[in-house]
Amino acid sequence: MPNRVDIAAFQKVMIVYNRNSGKQLFASMLARVNEVKKRLKQVIDPKSLEIVEIKSFEQVAGLAARICQEKYDWIIVAGGDGTLRAIIDVFAKHEHMPYVSVFPAGTVNLVAKELLMSNDPAKWVKRVSKGIVSPVQLGKANGHIFLTVAGIGFDSLVVDNVSELEKKLLSKLAYVWQGTEMMRKEFVYSNWRYKFQVRLDDEEEWYEASSVIVGKSRYYAGRYSLFNGASLCVPQLHVAIFTGDTRADFMRYAAVIAMEALQLDKSIIIRHAQKIEIRCNVEDFAAELDGDAITSAPLQIELHPVPINFLA
Repeated sequence: MPNRVDIAAFQKVMIVYNRNSGKQLFASMLARVNEVKKRLKQVIDPKSLEIVEIKSFEQVAGLAARICQEKYDWIIVAGGDGTLRAIIDVFAKHEHMPYVSVFPAGTVNLVAKELLMSNDPAKWVKRVSKGIVSPVQLGKANGHIFLTVAGIGFDSLVVDNVSELEKKLLSKLAYVWQGTEMMRKEFVYSNWRYKFQVRLDDEEEWYEASSVIVGKSRYYAGRYSLFNGASLCVPQLHVAIFTGDTRADFMRYAAVIAMEALQLDKSIIIRHAQKIEIRCNVEDFAAELDGDAITSAPLQIELHPVPINFLA
């Protein structure tokens, strides 16, 4: 039987709404979030529920710290994976893990997708009202939490070069456009110039790589399923080490990712690990966590010892 909680017993519940998440019209998404609030008030004490709107990403850390200090029971994040990651990162640092739910309202919603969370308010509230608990295992890279994916190489360079304005206006197309530009610029006169060394679980061997993807979730880049057996709730890291460095290699990698068939390319090393170390031939090469450039090489990636309980 699944673990359950009685949400009606919660004393302090907050909906955190990031108005800058996603490509949806502001008025449309705000209406959905308000409908979630209205329907939740029918199943929990209305006095226990509040909604806080994030107008800039700089507000996230302070708000999450207040949630920890005031010991909230349940946090509902109406936003994308980046907002969710940033909030849970603060929870982990403060060692306070309230129950969390996500209402998909972002550019990328891999967590919501894997947990099968609808963006229809009625269906969403009906689902969470059951109080079913899903313990989500967290990854950690250089001390920063991630839920779905960590990566370094071509993809992280693309992410690092996509501006917030481009993300807001173009949504996922911003990454496609920036990836095309990166391919054009980086392969004009030579092969891929960035090199990485990767070691798994303190083994003696260091693998040579042109890019690395570390999966913690079933999904990658919106809709692709790269790793068999990967799951938010399984305490294991899945690693794809890309070794080719030519334009043809990178175009082939894009094709096998789109086909969800990494195993067909023998130049891609696929492993499981609990700990991953990554070095780079240049300083401070950007690494992405859940779709945002958060940290840089050298990288130490591992599992966070404490899962966070989602109501989903």
